Amino acid sequence: MTLNYIWIGFILVAFVVALCKLIFTGDTDVFTQIVLSTFDSAKMGFEISIGLTGVLSLWLGLMKIGERAGLVAVFARLASPVFSKLFPELPKDHPATGSIFMNFSANMLGLDNAATPIGLQAMQQLQELNPHRDRASNSMIMFLCINASGLTLVPITIMMYRAQLGASNPADIFLPILLTTFISTLVAIVSVCIMQKINLFQRNLLLFFGGMILFIGGLMWMFHCMSKEAVELYSTLFANVLLFTIICGFLIAGFVKKLNVYDAFIEGAKEGFRTAVKIVPYLVAIFLAIGVFRASGAMDFFIGGVRSLVVAVGWDADFVGALPTMLMKPLSGSSSRGMMLDAMATYGADSFVGRLSCVAQGSVDTAFYVAAVYYGSVAIRNTRYTIPCALVADLAGAIAAILMTYLFFSNIV
Repeated sequence: MTLNYIWIGFILVAFVVALCKLIFTGDTDVFTQIVLSTFDSAKMGFEISIGLTGVLSLWLGLMKIGERAGLVAVFARLASPVFSKLFPELPKDHPATGSIFMNFSANMLGLDNAATPIGLQAMQQLQELNPHRDRASNSMIMFLCINASGLTLVPITIMMYRAQLGASNPADIFLPILLTTFISTLVAIVSVCIMQKINLFQRNLLLFFGGMILFIGGLMWMFHCMSKEAVELYSTLFANVLLFTIICGFLIAGFVKKLNVYDAFIEGAKEGFRTAVKIVPYLVAIFLAIGVFRASGAMDFFIGGVRSLVVAVGWDADFVGALPTMLMKPLSGSSSRGMMLDAMATYGADSFVGRLSCVAQGSVDTAFYVAAVYYGSVAIRNTRYTIPCALVADLAGAIAAILMTYLFFSNIV
């Protein structure tokens, strides 16, 4: 029901704001812009789903090979000590565990094109275990909230944009993003564990979080010792080599198991095509709400109000320029990316606002988009407390992004 209220709220707020602009400022163009945005939003939702069709067909085809070759089961056993605590409803060595593990791994390496189809595969497997077909299960909520928190170890896309816009050191936002996204993911896990009454002080969980802290610390130290050119080169190289190694590993495992690899791939690809068709209405709906909210000027009013409030209480208002990116990130990845690029173009790639926009963009994922796509693929309508927990993680990510940017770049004028 949460998405239902939010969806209605966005559209009604947009109507009220537009009506006020028409009556009090004489803006006769605002409703035209809103209506045009509805057509653009419908087109965008359809085009994104079409763009996902090929990627979904590719990766679900490969996943079908890995599943029949037994590799997914191997990943499930590797992740079982931790996932059995975070996902207590999952049966031991269930295929969903392996899919979830691979989805998280792809996300951490910034491999969005691989992460999404694998995540949709995981949702379909979780739906098979779900006793309430239109209501999100506890495992689905945990999985989606961790996805929405956007844990990424190598933000190569953002570094690429910074390089294109003339940043002196495109990789200087690496450490702030790494720390920020770790905080947002930790908050997502803790918030869902509280809602589901999962004991956070279990031995396996403490070892896992401790290991993650040591791993991230080691990674930070390694990249700190490397030049910016080396960071960009090796992070991209490592991600792509690992990705193609996984593809070849699936094919070799299928061949060793004497599977008809081609037929298995085709069967999985057909599932990918059907999944892409399913999510079209959900994408159109969520982009419609976001589009009219922006076109009405409601977003601009909100940001202006925040700036006035921050100045009134005597705080530093430098961060307000990056608020559009932070506010759009939970709603739309493409919109927030546009806001980030606009901030760098307006203020400069090496400005405080430019860097903060990059850190905010890389610290969390698009909660509403992820919910629409993942839940839409299995026709879940009652999302329970998914959105509140995801937004808590997004808020933690936004606050951490501001603090980290001040910590690392506060001397920028």
